[in-house]
Amino acid sequence: MAEHRNRLAEETSPYLLQHQHNPVDWYPWGPEAFERARSEDKPILLSVGYSACHWCHVMAHESFENEFIAALMNRHFVNVKVDREERPDVDAIYMNAVQAMTGSGGWPMTVVMTPEGKPFFAGTYFPPDDRFGRPGFPKLLSALQLAWEERREEVLDSAGQITGALARLAAVADQAGSLNRDAIAAAIGVLETRFDSRNGGFGDAPKFPPHSVLKLLLRQPQEQPVGGMVARTLEGMARGGIFDQLGGGFARYSVDERWTVPHFEKMLYDNAQLVSRYAEAYALGGEPLYRDVIERTLEWVAREMTSPEGGFYSALDADSEGEEGRFYLWDEAVIDALVGDDAALVKAAYGVSEAGNFEGRNILERPLDDAALAERFELEPGEVGARLEAARSLLLEARAVRVRPGLDDKILTSWNGLMIGAYADAGRALNRPDYLDIARHNAGFLQTVVWREGRLLHTYKEGRAKVTGLLEDYAYLGLGLLRLYRATFESEWLEWATELAQVLPEHFHDRANGGFFSTPDDGEALIVRPKDYFDAATPSGNGAAAELLFQIGRLSGDRSLEALAEGAVAPLLAAAGEQPHGFGTLLVAAEQLQSPPREVAVVGPRSDPGTEALLEVLRGSWLPDVALAHAEGSDDPLAAQVAFLRGRGLVGGKAAAYVCEAGACKLPVTDPEALRAQLEEAGLGSVRG
Repeated sequence: MAEHRNRLAEETSPYLLQHQHNPVDWYPWGPEAFERARSEDKPILLSVGYSACHWCHVMAHESFENEFIAALMNRHFVNVKVDREERPDVDAIYMNAVQAMTGSGGWPMTVVMTPEGKPFFAGTYFPPDDRFGRPGFPKLLSALQLAWEERREEVLDSAGQITGALARLAAVADQAGSLNRDAIAAAIGVLETRFDSRNGGFGDAPKFPPHSVLKLLLRQPQEQPVGGMVARTLEGMARGGIFDQLGGGFARYSVDERWTVPHFEKMLYDNAQLVSRYAEAYALGGEPLYRDVIERTLEWVAREMTSPEGGFYSALDADSEGEEGRFYLWDEAVIDALVGDDAALVKAAYGVSEAGNFEGRNILERPLDDAALAERFELEPGEVGARLEAARSLLLEARAVRVRPGLDDKILTSWNGLMIGAYADAGRALNRPDYLDIARHNAGFLQTVVWREGRLLHTYKEGRAKVTGLLEDYAYLGLGLLRLYRATFESEWLEWATELAQVLPEHFHDRANGGFFSTPDDGEALIVRPKDYFDAATPSGNGAAAELLFQIGRLSGDRSLEALAEGAVAPLLAAAGEQPHGFGTLLVAAEQLQSPPREVAVVGPRSDPGTEALLEVLRGSWLPDVALAHAEGSDDPLAAQVAFLRGRGLVGGKAAAYVCEAGACKLPVTDPEALRAQLEEAGLGSVRG
């Protein structure tokens, strides 16, 4: 009999390290656990969660720290603990099993499977005794052990059927399809019917930030009703409790329809995507509220979510001192004492009352803007802003001494790619060179620690990079680098994005059926090879891959890349039109693929003020479907990668811009105003002066 011991102490995942002292004989995911299960003829108990998961902490305290329950687990099972963020491929496969077997899903995830990894039981949270209509965990363990011992044939037959169903689910998009604009129009129609015109967002509580849906809507003409849906949603989130009104950054979701009461965990991926959405909206309309949200969110990222090396951490927990949201809640009397004479103004600004809006305490909101407060308190709007900023500093200082929520300080390549894009978008939209510096620094850091011999690794912490790079790593990072290129026109970021894109056809493409697997062909063999088409909290792998290939294809002139992108999008396009909430990324990619080729090339030395003036027009214009590139001159080596740079040169010895659409090019221009006029005439997006 193998020695029972917890094997998580050497892991880098903060979630796994939280369980290193459990009396459970935990293994990390890997061959050692499966070999032991086979040799001892035991089923595997797989527990999946993540560090910011409240109910994961609850089950850990109730069951995994319980000596009696741990003994049952150790006696009858080989126990495997997985961080879903570190192994999203494993999580996706077994979450599909949970949903297929129970009709719903969530974390913590609890799956029992054969030594070959085939599941025969799946669920989520289980209490230590019978409650909530669920069996107690010890009773469940005993029943599963008895089934394994006495009804083995039945168990194995069930596991085989479930595994077959998972394989069929992974192949759901292995069918023909074609691009069309009807799906996009249908999707917008569905969104109109589900829009919450009072509060913004879509549907009822709980309400999640609709990242990919907003991305789709921001690409449409911003007349009503589309523009109204975007503006109301962005304002509702910005003024609600889901946004940390003191420290910046968004919580995971709101448990109510008004964006007031958040589930308090803060995830890097939410904030990256939301910064990009607010930056896109700011670029289109210049709304000051959006700028404030961007700046405060990125202040939080720089202050609390950035490693000394320049990587971005993953998450902040919802809990502190064993209580969800405790760090963020306020009593009216505390605010009165802290801000003194301005208490009435501050409480009105943040919606604070004696009764509170959450279990007798206050989650800070911004129900009134500065103009409304100025009118109520007979002040100038500028004076309101100054007083509230002083009060915010006092409240932040007081909050800083509280026990902080736990930090998940692992650095994920994919999520860092999203945040590179966010900093690049914000740098462009707000004309903040410091944001571009941060994006550059992070990209250089990733290139140093997770880029090995032309391939990516998925996760990094304290000098250790591991886990074979997944589709999301290549797609999200590639797209982030392209946005950094559009903000800086520094060729190194375009060159690296191109290298990343080239890995997709070689190692992820499904040559038989089209689309892209989530895992590479030389990665770990799992019971099925998953494909990701559905937007969850992060963009779908296939949608993001299609976007990356489309953009690299338009730059390089390689139409085969667009064909690969179409193969990833077309099969599910009809479903996307009917269920846009889960397919926003796919719909954006479909819209891009149906756009005519549009290109703007700027040629001229970067040291020439004339070149910089032309590039500044492009930075200040939101041109989502337009391929943009810069060359130093006609002999720039970048022309080997960017087709529409070839043959372009200076005009009369001056830096020049070339605007082309569907193969027809306008006369080159050397004056920034002339370039701006050409872009406006061609209708190529929003052009700001």
